[in-house]
Amino acid sequence: MTKEGKYVIHATIRTDGTVARKDVVGAIFGQTEGLLGEELQLRKLQRTGRIGHVDVILHQNKGKVNGEIQLSSSIDQVSTAVIGAALETIDRIGPCKAVIKVKKIENITSVKKDTVIDRAKELLLDIVNSGADESKNILDEVRSVLNLGKEADYKGMTAGPNVTKSEAIIIVEGRNDVRNLLKYDIKNAIATMGSGIMPELVELAASKKTVTAFLDGDRGGKLLLMELEGEMGKSLTHVAFAPTSREVEHLEMKVVTKALSQKETAGKVVARIKTEINKDDDRAVGRGQEALTAPDEVKAWAEMLDGLPQNQAVIVQEDGSGSDPIGAGKLKETLADSTGAQGLVFGGKVTARIFDLASGAGIENVLGRSVGKVTRKSGVQAYAAEDL
Repeated sequence: MTKEGKYVIHATIRTDGTVARKDVVGAIFGQTEGLLGEELQLRKLQRTGRIGHVDVILHQNKGKVNGEIQLSSSIDQVSTAVIGAALETIDRIGPCKAVIKVKKIENITSVKKDTVIDRAKELLLDIVNSGADESKNILDEVRSVLNLGKEADYKGMTAGPNVTKSEAIIIVEGRNDVRNLLKYDIKNAIATMGSGIMPELVELAASKKTVTAFLDGDRGGKLLLMELEGEMGKSLTHVAFAPTSREVEHLEMKVVTKALSQKETAGKVVARIKTEINKDDDRAVGRGQEALTAPDEVKAWAEMLDGLPQNQAVIVQEDGSGSDPIGAGKLKETLADSTGAQGLVFGGKVTARIFDLASGAGIENVLGRSVGKVTRKSGVQAYAAEDL
């Protein structure tokens, strides 16, 4: 009889765009459903207490994410190994490419552990890869005839014929979005192709006077915006969204015209969407209590904390430089006026107010002299001096 015991799966995660904890947890449950058979359905196992909470710790930096995943299990060691292998089959989270690697499974004593894990990975990846070419959409193939001779290829990306000579471009997600806009004589659109933001697209955007992201009206569109902003920075000038729950490729001409006419400046939209995503993250997953070792970029802020007067703050810029000390009363106004803020150093205890101010300014990391029980809130990770 297979020995039952306590195991913890430790895995690393890396994505080429911005994702939240909610998206990672959703991918783990959603993309493994139906893959492992009835006995290993993760939702069922969690309801019966045979697997525990999925702990996800993420570090976001310049539009990319690295982090760790921990999943506790009380089922037998073979089943636990197969679940670990299944995690590695997840290759996309939202619109972003993802790589998940299992580092170790604690307390597995069977000498056959490595064989089970490796074989399970091979079998599961064979199943996934065998179905990779089965999802072609017949309607899309037929519809493409309408635009034959109009669309162009720009360094591997589907684009309108005017994308290189126009001073303004419209960035969309997929080739069908470009084709739909071509039907309405919009010839300066280019698609990201849903596989990360290519360096060639970043270079093209930097050469244009106006760059508008025209995105689907769902969570995926918001996440793609975060990825574009992380890669392009100030080159992205405006943002427009399709109506809620609608996709750009299916919009009628009058809806396209209205959406583009109502575009907003990118900085304003990015700040608003970041706040929305962080609030959704907190509601779906809860506030974290993560005791972490500070990353190197935060450790470099230690000099700014030394000698900083009580309850004053320093805003850390993208180049690593710090502002002059700012009093608590002026911190909100100063953050609202700042651009390119990367972090915040606070000469006191990181409270709910500091979390809210940092989140509103798009800051992801805060260093304080001390931190309460809540170390992560609204997408902001707080570190205390002792974490350095």
